[in-house]
Amino acid sequence: MGVTARWRSAVATDPGLVRESNEDRIYTDDERGVFLVVDGIGGHAGGEIAAELAIDTIRLALNSRGAAAWRVRNAILEANNVIHKAADANSAWHGMSCVLTLALVEENRVTVGHVGDSRLYLIWNGAIRKITSDQSPVGEQEDAGTLTESQAMRHPRRNEVFVDVGSRPRQAQDDFIQVREFEFKSDAALLLCSDGLSDLLTGAEMLAIVEGYDGRPEAVPQALVDAALVAGGRDNVSVIFVAGSDFLGSRSGKMSAARLRLSATRARGATALERPAARRVPTPLLLAWLCLLLGLIFGLVTGYAIGNLAPLINFRSPSKPPTIGDVPNTSTSTPNTDTHAR
Repeated sequence: MGVTARWRSAVATDPGLVRESNEDRIYTDDERGVFLVVDGIGGHAGGEIAAELAIDTIRLALNSRGAAAWRVRNAILEANNVIHKAADANSAWHGMSCVLTLALVEENRVTVGHVGDSRLYLIWNGAIRKITSDQSPVGEQEDAGTLTESQAMRHPRRNEVFVDVGSRPRQAQDDFIQVREFEFKSDAALLLCSDGLSDLLTGAEMLAIVEGYDGRPEAVPQALVDAALVAGGRDNVSVIFVAGSDFLGSRSGKMSAARLRLSATRARGATALERPAARRVPTPLLLAWLCLLLGLIFGLVTGYAIGNLAPLINFRSPSKPPTIGDVPNTSTSTPNTDTHAR
């Protein structure tokens, strides 16, 4: 199992229930983003040797500098010629070759190099898409729509291929390598496999298993291999699974829990929206009521005060200013009866 900040990967392989040996080889380098499935052709010894030579050559050749598509194409071309030279040098290996699918993931881009009938699938947004095309007579008919997926899986010529890696020398200008490039989103996943899986499981069946992914990448390829064995295990079967950092299967326990949390959140929001909003009093009317209330309070307080103080206040009209005649005479002299003007 490999883990980086960008993805998690895991692999599984099995010789199957019919063949004694496993001519498939798988290689992953999570730090460099290299994922490779190789299916050897040529019998017990030759097929295994061809697959191992392909892996050793490609992993070293990818260290070269240049654009990703050029490096992928050049690495497969080198593997082709290394295998062919080895077969020429040893009669026991004569005719050995392989088919393969290589994915180079750099940043958020995937560059795929493909020869033969191994496959790469992209899983995203609840769907599975076959990125590579089988270079075979049956694969061409399936891609053209003249054969359904199920018919192609049962076709007697399903294991024939037009091209391979190693059966003949190749030049740079030879157009035998499929190269595809696409974006790898963080919530997507890649599935690389030999035909031991795709001959026995439909894309929908693969997707159903992948959608159970819950953050443990090793469970997915093993479940796919087990399903192929249950379906007959006629060939070697190998799987590489690469899950983006945000990928989560729609049938996983974690996704189900997330759906429950989302449903609860939405329910709370709907309940809040259904509550009747409090009736707001217009501001001018509120001010008028407030002024009226203050006036009443002021009137009551004032009336109460006046009613209690009334006995203490003399409300008689002011007396007339006293005249001289009104002032008592307190003098002891003899009264003067003469009047005169002053």
